[in-house]
Amino acid sequence: MKKKNDIQIPEGLHEVLLHACCAPCSSAIVEWMLQHDIRPTIFYFNPNIYPRQEYDIRKNESKRHADSLGIRWIDGDYDHAGWLQQIQGLEQEPERGSRCLQCFRIRLTATALQAQAIGIQHFATTLASSRWKSLEQISQAGLAAQQAVPGTTFWAQNWRKGGLQDRRNQLLREYNFYNQQYCGCEFSIANKA
Repeated sequence: MKKKNDIQIPEGLHEVLLHACCAPCSSAIVEWMLQHDIRPTIFYFNPNIYPRQEYDIRKNESKRHADSLGIRWIDGDYDHAGWLQQIQGLEQEPERGSRCLQCFRIRLTATALQAQAIGIQHFATTLASSRWKSLEQISQAGLAAQQAVPGTTFWAQNWRKGGLQDRRNQLLREYNFYNQQYCGCEFSIANKA
């Protein structure tokens, strides 16, 4: 394992499927990866986002960002009804509670399956860049996805380190990204109010 600017790089990692929650959160991570000879493919899979209009705005910004850098971008499709079924009974959980853990499991398992399908061993997520998310839950969900999907390896990385949070904020302005004000699901909106 190599270490560059507080970021741990697994040996032999040259390509990664990066689950992206939004363009602002992925921007500094993608830039860092490209600077360190790691080729990211962005996987946009966020069935938790509500309403559909919000989902489409975030999706289009993520695609615009990938296109501007000439990197591969994969649309994971939108199935909010299916997501609601999978978190049923957890609607009243607080932020960072069981609902968030289940949401991470859903999204990272889909990411691992996508990585397996396209032949990329390593996968990671931009969720680990948000100070509003539990790094422990993200790691737990990523490792569960790795166990469930043979041939994949979760790159559990704290993307808040190495000045990436500050760089994210600079890139947000440079790209004039839409910057959402809540996690994405209707329950995070309710908790924010």
